[in-house]
Amino acid sequence: MSEPANEPTRADALKNREHILRVAHDAFAESGTTSLNAIAKRAGVGAGTLYRHFPTREDLVLAVYRHEVRRLVDSVPDLLAAHAPLDAFRGWFLGLADYVRLKHGLGEALDTAAARDAVNETYAPVTAAVGTLLRACEEDGGVRPGLDPADVLLLMGFLWRVPPDPEGEEQARRLLELAIDGLRQVTRS
Repeated sequence: MSEPANEPTRADALKNREHILRVAHDAFAESGTTSLNAIAKRAGVGAGTLYRHFPTREDLVLAVYRHEVRRLVDSVPDLLAAHAPLDAFRGWFLGLADYVRLKHGLGEALDTAAARDAVNETYAPVTAAVGTLLRACEEDGGVRPGLDPADVLLLMGFLWRVPPDPEGEEQARRLLELAIDGLRQVTRS
């Protein structure tokens, strides 16, 4: 009979964890050096609650990283359902660029063996998401057939190298269009 009483606690704990991850993402986006105590305060939870879920700063940073990558990967079907394939492709890569800029802002926090393992474990799902987008674009006639998702992901790396300001965002959009033009079906006369 004690098991049903534990169900809400687990649901509440999961809800707290998800809330902390969202708050930490926003806090790290503002400053990669935000303290765990500042994040706990901003999340409206006690430091003990935060440390129970994430005993170290690295644990929290890696959890935010994994959570955001999972969110990006999981967003592909919804984007494709709501937008034309090339528009979904554009939006997804711009979202990925925003996230990678955040990741770079964390600098040293993601320069550990555990972080490199996390990056390596998320590469396959990200590449698979790119493959899903490419297949939809190919079926729609927006890109030529046979593009390698890993190649396209590497090509799109320019997106997270532009400055995160209005001029950089505009430059990213222009460069994205140039890259998409290169992915289109080549017609020869």
